[in-house]
Parts: sequence; C-alpha cells; structure tokens
Amino acid sequence: MDFEAIKKAAQAYGPDMTRFLRDMIAIPSESCEEKGVAHRIAEEMKKLGYDKVEFDALGNVIGWMGSGDKIIAIDSHIDTVGIGNRENWTHDPYEGYEDDKVIYGRGGSDQEGGMAAAAYGTKIMKDLGLIPEGYKIMVVGSVQEEDCDGMCWQSIVNEYFKGPEDARNQIEFVISTEPTDGGIYRGHRGRMEIRVDMHGVSCHGSAPERGDNAIHKMAEVILNVRDLNENDAADDKEIKGLVKMLDPKYNPEHWEDARFLGRGTCTTSQIFFTSPSRCAVADSCSISIDRRMTAGETYQSCLKEIEDLPACKKYAKDIKVSMYMYDRPSWTGHVYETEAFFPTWINKETAPHVQALVDAHHALWGTERIGADEKAMSTRTGRPLTDKWTFSTNGVSIQGRYGIPCVGFGPGAESQAHAPNEITWKQDLVTCAALYAAVPGLYKPENKDGSATSFRQELTGNNIK
Repeated sequence: MDFEAIKKAAQAYGPDMTRFLRDMIAIPSESCEEKGVAHRIAEEMKKLGYDKVEFDALGNVIGWMGSGDKIIAIDSHIDTVGIGNRENWTHDPYEGYEDDKVIYGRGGSDQEGGMAAAAYGTKIMKDLGLIPEGYKIMVVGSVQEEDCDGMCWQSIVNEYFKGPEDARNQIEFVISTEPTDGGIYRGHRGRMEIRVDMHGVSCHGSAPERGDNAIHKMAEVILNVRDLNENDAADDKEIKGLVKMLDPKYNPEHWEDARFLGRGTCTTSQIFFTSPSRCAVADSCSISIDRRMTAGETYQSCLKEIEDLPACKKYAKDIKVSMYMYDRPSWTGHVYETEAFFPTWINKETAPHVQALVDAHHALWGTERIGADEKAMSTRTGRPLTDKWTFSTNGVSIQGRYGIPCVGFGPGAESQAHAPNEITWKQDLVTCAALYAAVPGLYKPENKDGSATSFRQELTGNNIK
C-alpha cells in the first residue's frame, strides 16, 4: 500500500473537505430537522462518484462505494445540538469562519467534520483502488443521535437490513467518526435515562400537615441520588457509591474493564411537579436521572440501585422507578420507538478491526496522537493512542445492542462538543480521511476469534416495533 500517495490525496482534498464542512455547518440541523443537511450530503456523495446514494425510512443518508458482499461501514451523525445562549458565541454559529488551521461553527467537531472526512476518505479509496475484493464501503450520515444515540442504527439494523443476524452477517465492522482528539477509541460507558415518580396529596398551603408533600419526599430521594454518585464504598456507608464497581470485591468479572472505561455516575437532571396552585401542597413530583454505566453494570442493577435507596424504600408505596421511552418522529415523519437504554461496550485492543486502525495510524502518522496547533496538542500530548470516549455514541447500538464490531477515530475534540465557539481542525480532516482510506486494506478478518467484545450489557428483552 502506498501510504505517501494516500497522504498526498488526503491533503489535496483538504480544501474540498473544508468547503463541504462549512456548507453543512451553514445548514441548521438539530435532531429531527436534518433534511437540509442530509440532502446536501447526498449531493456531495453523488458529485464524488459514489455508486449509490439513498435515504432510508428514518432519513439516514447512505452512500455506497464498491460491489462486494461484505461491508465496512463508516458512521457520522449529522444532527447537532442547538446553539444555547447566542451571547456566548463570538461569531455567528452557522455562518462561522475559517483561518489557516480551524473551522468555526456548530457541528464542526460534533460531528459533521466526521462526515466530511468519511465522504472524502471513501473517495480516496476509489481513486487509489483501495477497496479490497469482496468488500463495499457504506458511508452513513445518521440522524437523531443527539436526541437518542443509537436509535438511528436500531432502525438501520431492523428496518434497512433484515435484523441483527442479517446485519452481523454482512457488516464486518463500523468506524465511528465521533471526535476522538487524535486517538483510536475502542469503547465507552453506556447510559440510561431513568424517571422517578412520587405520589402525594394536595391540601391548602396554610395547613400543609393535612396533605402529603410530594416535593418534600422527592427531596430526600434527590439527596440519596447525590450520595450514590459521591460516596465511597466503605463498609460504614449505607449508600455505597458507584465507585464500588472499580473494586474486584464488587465487580469481580469486569473491574479491569471498568477501570479502563471509568466509573459509573448518576445525577438528577430534571425535576417536575404538579400542584393545584402556588398556595397548595404539591401532589406529585418527578425527576429524571442521567445514569452513566460502566462495565459490569446492567439496566436491571441500575434500576434496582434507585429502588433500594433509603428514601425510595421509605416511600415505596408512593414511588415508581422506570426507564424513559423515545418516540419523536424523524424529519421524514417516521417513528422508531425505543427505550432510553444505551448499552456499554468495549473491545479488546487486539481485535482485528481495532488493530487495522492502529496499523493505519502507525503507517501514516506514527505512534503518537497528532494535532494541528498548540491548542489541539494541549489535550492530546501524553495520552495513549488507543483510548475510550467519555461520552456516548451510536456504538451503543452498533456493538452494544447488536454485537457488530465498532471502533472510533474522528476529527475534532470531545471538549468542543456542545460547547459555544465550537471549532475543528483542518489537519484533523486530512488525518482522518487518509486513515479511513487505508483501513480496509489493512483489516485482517482471519484474525477474528469471536472475542472482540470484552463486555456487552444484557439487553432488556423488549421487542419494540
């Protein structure tokens, strides 16, 4: 493989990737509103000579290159979060700007930069004849990830393909282009969206003892949730903290993976109530809990931890702990209902799909993370090349639910995600496009041994259609 030719091709396409990314940034594309950017991506893929460009029922845009039976997929979610407080932005978040090194604007790092690099990396494969015989490349611009990560791939697996077995039989692995700060990421924690509902009885606020204040009872639960997150796991703690899963005493099978991924966390993220008026006792109160899960934790163990909190036991007859559901229509109007459960996943570093990216990076760019400037290197220097994400990605479905091997390498930085004044680096686009182009020819399927996945959570068994 001529790695210098790949690097030169990626560098030559740099201005085109910048232009394409700036076009995408200029089209607001929050979750469920991706129509404009999806069509812009389809237009670019057709211009680049993709063999087929299509939309699925949910509105994911899919480009194909090559004609083999086996698939190597590259995924980029094309929706963004909103801009938040406009006053926090120094420039227009959609008009943006560029200089010699960076591109500014909402979605540059999270995650339309990945789409630009994937589209052109696949073009380089075609230009240089790098798609191995028997393979084709599937480039996915996926929707609604910010709203419900992985739901887009649930739809792809179950509605575009003929279900998990069919998808696993065809797709060798998926590269996620979420931002990785110059690293190759082999997993991340999972998450759940948990709801706690508390029942109360209203009465006039002048005599609160006649009622049963749901907010006051929920306040005790909220303090318990805080303790679950912040406590250590000492024997004298009534509520042992989530850090316990890093200890082989509490997590004998998966504590090593948990230490790699990081401890689980929980926090109260929302609160709701009902009351007849401002001068009445509240008759209901509900909270949302953002729960991040490490290896060894399951959706059942996480729900039970909340149910077993002292305040939840104290008010057991008035409390309900459940998991949220998601059913927002996509930009096409299609609905794929699913539970707000996003499984943890992790690969062994020796898995062949992970090793293919490592080999490509070593051949193209060396053994260390690279960056375009001092700001980029400040978050990259000294970190291992092979690492993990802090946040969650579509990998929760690709590998977490369905066991399709997944690995991450993408332009930009996690710290830029959802932040005002978001930037990505032009050099990252070139770096990633070159690596994507080289990976298929370095992948060694003969090294698969069935143990690529170190940990996958059990699924809930819900067969939601």
